[in-house]
Amino acid sequence: MRCNRFFLFWVVAFFTATAQAGVFNTKHNLGSTGLNAASTFSGTREICVFCHTPHGGDGQAAAPIWNRNLDPTGFATYDQMGTTTLDAGVEPVGSVSLACLSCHDGTQAMDAVLNESGSGRDVPGFSRGLWVGQAASVEGRIGPPDVVTNLGKDLTNDHPVGVQYSGGGYSLSNPAGPGYDKDFNPALSEIMGASRVWWVNTPGGTAAFEKSDMKLYTRVGTREGAYIGEQQPYVECASCHDPHVDYNPTFLRIDPVGSQVCLACHNK
Repeated sequence: MRCNRFFLFWVVAFFTATAQAGVFNTKHNLGSTGLNAASTFSGTREICVFCHTPHGGDGQAAAPIWNRNLDPTGFATYDQMGTTTLDAGVEPVGSVSLACLSCHDGTQAMDAVLNESGSGRDVPGFSRGLWVGQAASVEGRIGPPDVVTNLGKDLTNDHPVGVQYSGGGYSLSNPAGPGYDKDFNPALSEIMGASRVWWVNTPGGTAAFEKSDMKLYTRVGTREGAYIGEQQPYVECASCHDPHVDYNPTFLRIDPVGSQVCLACHNK
């Protein structure tokens, strides 16, 4: 019996530590249990509800059971600057990046969700949350201006999203990218389930995809660039950021020291 109790203690301790290492202890915990007092809500102790809902999510979102309104309009993107160094096709803001921007484009309060906590009931106090990135004079919401939390809809000064990886050298018919731009490190790919996925290995990684690798997101090319009409890998917000863990600054997948994030993809 003592042995069983000892085993149970360590199992509980392990899973508790694992849970605390996830969203709970990050700035993405906007519930009343959150550690970041500048961006928490007194109306709920839930954590996942600010992004996900078990029922009635937005089925158009490229993120599971998404609990926020998506607005794909009005974005100014990096390719509109007219730079001559961009040699890849850029799609309209969409995919998982649109889900990220439904919080970070600065147009919606953080508690503007499709379904509130408690299976969509109107929870008293839930809407008294703070809108990070807005001044205190805006409808009583507070939070310091921050270009990371409040990107706005002008993305011309941000790394391009919805952009073909490595100049568009990869596609479903050319999964190894024989014509990829050598200014980029090669992408790996494999079939997972019924789909082909691509990623870029990061230092110390293995040949298999890991959460610390730069994840590429499959979209069908519709604009300029190579392999129009084919599935191919694109760089999105979550290629560099993992919203569920923040063991690195700003939820980056790897430590940015020595420009490792940039050099994971860019061969410079």
